[in-house]
This record gives sequence, C-alpha cells and structure tokens, in this order.
Amino acid sequence: MLSPTSERTLSRELLDVLIRAGLVAVLAVFCFRVFVPFLDLMVWALILAVTLYPLQVRLRGPFGGRDGLIATLIILVAFVVILVPTYLLGVAVAESIERGMAVFKSGSFRIPPPAESVAAWPLVGQRVYDFWAQASSDMTGLAQRFAPQLKHAGLAVLGTVTGLGAGMLVFFLALIVAGIFMAHGEKGYQSAVQIAARISGPENGQQIADLCTATIRAVAQGVVGIAFIQMLLIGIAFVVMGIPGAGLLALAVLLIGIMQLPATLITLPVIIFVIMTNGVSASTIAFSVYVFIAGLADNVLKPLLLGRGVAVPMPVVLIGALGGMVTGGVIGLFIGPVMLAVAYKLFWRWVKDQPQAALPAEQKQP
Repeated sequence: MLSPTSERTLSRELLDVLIRAGLVAVLAVFCFRVFVPFLDLMVWALILAVTLYPLQVRLRGPFGGRDGLIATLIILVAFVVILVPTYLLGVAVAESIERGMAVFKSGSFRIPPPAESVAAWPLVGQRVYDFWAQASSDMTGLAQRFAPQLKHAGLAVLGTVTGLGAGMLVFFLALIVAGIFMAHGEKGYQSAVQIAARISGPENGQQIADLCTATIRAVAQGVVGIAFIQMLLIGIAFVVMGIPGAGLLALAVLLIGIMQLPATLITLPVIIFVIMTNGVSASTIAFSVYVFIAGLADNVLKPLLLGRGVAVPMPVVLIGALGGMVTGGVIGLFIGPVMLAVAYKLFWRWVKDQPQAALPAEQKQP
C-alpha cells in the first residue's frame, strides 16, 4: 500500500505527464495543419533530390566540390529539358486544335464512308458501321445527338488540362526546393540517418535510410526508363506510318509516361485517325494492334525494371508502387514502395531477433 503522500505525488506526476502529452499533441496537430499545404511540394522535392543527387556527386570533381553551384546547374538544365519540349508540344497541340476548328467551321471536313466489310465485324460491326455512316453523311446531326456527352467530355478534358498545369507548377517549385536539398546533401543524409535511428533503433538507422534512398531511385529510374522505352516503341511506329507530328506525339508519350498516365491517351486517338483516313486494311490493322500493345507495354516492363538494386524482393517494390499509385496518385508511386520496403525489413529483423531457445530444435546451431 502506498502512503497518502506517495499517492498524491504519483497522481501529480501522472497529471503532469498527461498535460505534457496533451500539449505535445496540440502542437503536433497545429504544425501539421500549417505544413499540410506544402506536403506534396516537399515530398516531390525530396524525391527529386534523392533521384538527382548521384549526378551531383559525380560532378564534384570537375567543379571542385562546390555543391551550391552544382545543384544550381543541375536544376537549370532540368528546367530547360522539361520546359522546351513541353512548350513545343503545347504550341503544336494548340495549332492542331486551331486548324481543326477552322476546317470544321469551313464545312470542308468530311469523314470517308465506311467499307461494307465493317458491318461484318463480330459483335459490334453493325453498330460501328451505322455510327460511321452517319458521321460521314450528317456530322452536324451526330454532334447534336451527342451534345451532352460531348459537353461532359470537354469539361473533363478542361479539368485534366488545368490539373496538369497545376501539377507542372508544383513540379517546378519542387525542383527549386530539391536544388536546395542537394546543396546540403551530406547534412541531409546525416539527419535522415539520425531520424531513422531514433525511430527504429541505432542499429537500424543507416540501413533504413539507405533502403529508402535506394527504393526511391529504383522507382524513379524504372518510371523514366519505362516511359523512354514506350516512347521508342510507339514513336518508331508513328514515323513508319507517316503520322503528322510523329516526333511531338512520341514526346507526349514520354511525358505522360513519366506522369504515370496511360499511353493509350495518345495511341487510341492516333489509331482512330489512321483508320478513318486510310481505311481498314492489313497495314492499318497491323499498325493498330502493334501501337495498342506498345501502349500497354508498361504493364509488362514494370515488374522487370522496378526494384532493381533494392535489398528487398522485387514483388515488394512492385506491389508498393502499384498500390501506392492507386491510393495516392503519382506521389504514392514512390511512397508506397518505400513504406512497404521499410516495413518488410523491420518485420524480418523482428522475426529473426528472438531468443535461441524459441527457435525449433532443428534450427538450433549444433
């Protein structure tokens, strides 16, 4: 039994602990609410800094170890590499839309009538034939018929374009912040090791920090590599088929691949354009099948490229990337595999860190 004085002392200490915990919780909530508008920006900046930092390390020799200058040059080059193609692509798209509107308003736009063989297609042949025939003979009536759907589609496209513009702005701001991170890369790495050691224990700190770094780089390199391979596969087909603006369309495939949007956003309209202008033939069918499959190639390449160089099994990184992208968008593509990889390593360290007597007899050392 505790004495009355000891009970009062214990109660007072417990009350002090509760008050302190409550104040810390209030402070944490307040800080989070202040920081949350910049959360996406800082996460992107951290991802870009981790991805680009090996380049900065390689340039230290030629530039005499001037980290600030190296980081500035890297960010300026990144701006040029991203802005110039994006500007050219935007100008080309705007000109194409302007020309299309001018042709449509002039009344000279005509869709060739469908071939009789279209009606013989299985399941959807007759519907496609009827729709195509009406489009070739009465485009105005068809547009009025589908006016509500066209309006919703236009609003959706406008919202997508607006979202892409806002995303690009955040990305450019994140590049600037990433340059600041890279200029203080060594201090940042030591801070990351200290934080990881404080959370997971001194023996795990550096291993967890290195694992997070390797996972982010593997996912980033896999994303860019897959987008580049898709650009080559699809761009070559566009050039061979003589698609107008094949180079810009291939560049668009690269950009939307990096943003983790499906390449079918480009390939499907091109397939429709080829069929409507050249008709249905062996060459157009072969082109359509090839381009459609190439647009889905990322689903095959991701299991092969993601997770290379990471000290966890590839399925862990792949599941984390796909699940993170579904739940958190493009940022989730990086956060998901990092969290899953760290959890995997900590789980197996916890499994293996048990008394020798708890292991089965056949697993004990002789």
